Amino acid sequence: MLSLNVLVVDDEINIRKTLTVFLESRGHHVKAVSNSRDAFTVAELQVFDLAFVDLRLGTESGLDLVPSLLTAYPWIKVAVITAYASIDTAVEAMKRGAVDYIAKPFTPAQLELITERVAAVCEMERRIASLQEDLTRIHPEANFNSCYPSMQRAVELARQVAGSEAVVLLRGPSGTGKTVLARSIHHWSRRTEKPFGVISCPSLSAELLESELFGHIKGAFTGAFKDNPGRVYSCEGGTLFLDEIGELPLSLQSKLLRFIQEREYERVGDHQTRKSDVRIIAATNSVLEQAVREGRFREDLFYRLNVIQIDLPPLAGRPDDIEQLARNMLQFFAAQNHKSLSGFTDESLDSLRNYSWPGNIRELRNAIERAAILSKTELIGTEVLPETILATAHNSFNGNPLTLDELEEAHIRTILASTKSLHEAAQVLGIDQATLWRKRKQYMI
Repeated sequence: MLSLNVLVVDDEINIRKTLTVFLESRGHHVKAVSNSRDAFTVAELQVFDLAFVDLRLGTESGLDLVPSLLTAYPWIKVAVITAYASIDTAVEAMKRGAVDYIAKPFTPAQLELITERVAAVCEMERRIASLQEDLTRIHPEANFNSCYPSMQRAVELARQVAGSEAVVLLRGPSGTGKTVLARSIHHWSRRTEKPFGVISCPSLSAELLESELFGHIKGAFTGAFKDNPGRVYSCEGGTLFLDEIGELPLSLQSKLLRFIQEREYERVGDHQTRKSDVRIIAATNSVLEQAVREGRFREDLFYRLNVIQIDLPPLAGRPDDIEQLARNMLQFFAAQNHKSLSGFTDESLDSLRNYSWPGNIRELRNAIERAAILSKTELIGTEVLPETILATAHNSFNGNPLTLDELEEAHIRTILASTKSLHEAAQVLGIDQATLWRKRKQYMI
């Protein structure tokens, strides 16, 4: 049976002790308090699956606590306990969101029944959430089979470290599948039933990034109209993936270092120190050693992140894998679009093999998805491949030479199509964003 985090709210010390001893003997983790204020205090610091709430809490009403708890923490299952059982209070408890209602004195069998039922529901909810996440975040490129030793070593190392608690740093060019591999490490680990969260470090300002990571309290800054628990809190027991860690602002690096070392943090605007059990996986497409030398990245944080380093090779470095990757993706997108697609023509396969794939696997995925949608025949021909692939991989070497400007335009279009932001595209191209903006204006992209 799934081990539950249980909150007991009862003003009778003997009931709190009895419930704590019984539940802990069954492998559950228990926090027991005597009033509503303390209930919210501990619920802020820990994620609870089940709460036993007494109907009468001194001068307070436990029935009033039920909807308040569920509003703040909608995942908690609440069971009302009382020495003053009646049909009216039982009905009212259910109306307010309680999942069960038992009268004192209760028996071990009654407690077993409630905890087993809640554990089953929690397990089902987690599986459904995992399936929903898989449906919305399916990655047909998550097939790591490769005939190249560099890729084989990367995947084997990822499998070996998945069962540990070590921080993992994934390195490689943009689009090589670092996010997909991070998700796989989570699924191969003992944390697989717990949440997996992603934060893209370049996507937010330093202030918003800190709030997204550690959370904030209401009124912490302009626009903070309600509490935000943050990704660390929501990933409790699971894994948090920090994408493009090299772009993490210096002001946040010391706070991340402290969290990795001490598992402690504070929400923005709050002085209360919290603890969390979250594994960190980070990724970068930049040379962090150079960032350390230039003072843009803390040396102590770099060494703390670089416990296990896994390098993902660019797609251009393993051309013999392209055909199998393309076939796997085609099979996926054919099913997704309800089409019968059996493969590629020889000419289209040659184009895929000869292209340099600056956007790596992400660009390949985009190209195959486009081809699957546009194709009117069972075999994918060159007519549904992006012009950039045909121009740079085939035409320029087939009696139809391109000018330098044409090659540059095709390359920039490809990178823009295969990256998530202008910042990332500029990084891949090795130019600043202002230059990229001028190039887009020049080529009317």
